[in-house]
Amino acid sequence: MDRSTDRTSAPDAWEELVTSALLGTARRTPPGVAPGPEAPVALLDAAAVETVRRRAGLRPTRAAQRPDPAPQDPRAPLPAAAARRLAMLLADRPGTGGGGRRGTAPDLMELLPQWLSTANARGYAAPPELLPTLLDAARGRTDLRPAALAFAGSRATWLARLNPDWRFALRAAPGGGAALPSSGDTTGVRLLWEEGLFAERVALLGAIRAREPAAARELLAATWATERAEDRLMFLDSLRTGLGPDDEPFLEQALADRSRNVRATAAELLSALPGSALAARMAVRAGACVAVDHTEDTPTLVVEAPHECDSGMERDGVVPKAPSGRGERSWWFGQLVEAAPLGGWPGRLGGRTPAEIVALPVADDWRNELHAAWCRAAVRQRDAEWARALLGAPAAPEAGGPGAVSLAERAKLLGTLGSSERAGWVAGFIATHGLSEAFQLLGVCGVPWTAPLGRAVVDALNIARDAGSYPWSFSGVMGLAERCLDPAEAGRLEGLMAVPDEGEDASPGAGGYWAEAFQRLVTTLRLRAAMREELGGA
Repeated sequence: MDRSTDRTSAPDAWEELVTSALLGTARRTPPGVAPGPEAPVALLDAAAVETVRRRAGLRPTRAAQRPDPAPQDPRAPLPAAAARRLAMLLADRPGTGGGGRRGTAPDLMELLPQWLSTANARGYAAPPELLPTLLDAARGRTDLRPAALAFAGSRATWLARLNPDWRFALRAAPGGGAALPSSGDTTGVRLLWEEGLFAERVALLGAIRAREPAAARELLAATWATERAEDRLMFLDSLRTGLGPDDEPFLEQALADRSRNVRATAAELLSALPGSALAARMAVRAGACVAVDHTEDTPTLVVEAPHECDSGMERDGVVPKAPSGRGERSWWFGQLVEAAPLGGWPGRLGGRTPAEIVALPVADDWRNELHAAWCRAAVRQRDAEWARALLGAPAAPEAGGPGAVSLAERAKLLGTLGSSERAGWVAGFIATHGLSEAFQLLGVCGVPWTAPLGRAVVDALNIARDAGSYPWSFSGVMGLAERCLDPAEAGRLEGLMAVPDEGEDASPGAGGYWAEAFQRLVTTLRLRAAMREELGGA
């Protein structure tokens, strides 16, 4: 018998064998193996024996308790065709294509969010056999998680307790998947609020705030003084839901909080209440900085920024230290105007409408600073009239409009408008300025795009194709069109699927690339129409 087979296996025998293999038997031989030329073979024999021992040497243990069965899902079962479609969408993994040329095949993973949204709107239950794949997809894409977890229902948290890879489902569920006490269970609510984990307390406060804002505020006030600063900040943020005048006294007290971040959040919430005392104080401060100068041929706005950030301003949320590269006075001024109620400016500036105010010239290069602060105020206060004034006409010669200073600001301003008006403005912008600056603006439009917006995008893409350039510069817009264009437009696009004649100035092969892009667009639109039909859509 080989010497390695009759030696006693010690708890660290495997580690000894691994160490010898790493160092070499010439430098170190494991116990029971004789040095010499046969040592490597003996080492392998010993490793084989030890492997068998490790595999067969498990001692029986008491069987673990079986998990409770998964909860029943009362929602309607998914139609068979829709279930097959979901399996197809989940089977498509990112990164399987190569290079920048995508061909004519639709990007199925990009259609999954829309499929989930439609399925949730129809009230369907997820097929049990597809839940693991669905959770794997949501694990890799955070943007999928809300819709995927809503579709998976309570079974997602049941599975997440069995697989650490899916723990995100527990974090996303209220209270980590635990049932929250009902609003009528005052004892349960109080007990969970005082003794629960932080995630459970956040979920409890959010759930109560959505139903009974006053009860949530009172619950928070009861323990406010004993909470940690980072917890106070998270809890205070929950007051954004259902924010109203009744929250003002609590928020005014929070302005004296020892945490700067808590004070800043409280001030931001108060400034979103135009009737609050803080808003009135900010209106006085901002109004003292802006006036109309009638000595010029044309009435002109003049700005006198504050010369200091006093304690009152700091208490009301003005951050005294300016970012690097930013002047202190302009920094303070922007914060004052941003927090002042927009409804007070017409009275302070000669009874002019927001559009007339925005059209006034501004002296001494303060125009961008003033208009940018008004943009932020319009977004915070959800003031559509001021947003329209700052956006200006979409066909204006300047793509930036009279007041918006960046594409990001314009996109935020559009968010204050209704869906139809928003789409109409973006359609007019594209018709005048093309697609080069439209990507961010298209991102805030409702899906599917309205007919005028869809036509504007397709016409602009067609113009770009006729110009002879490659389509890659418009790949982002084309991707949005695949997901957002109304599927009914597919028939109108068939004429663009052919390879066009290339002009003298056209880039070599550009026509073929454009034909592929439009073929993919039409294929995707038809696929979306089939998805909608499978889910019972009209």
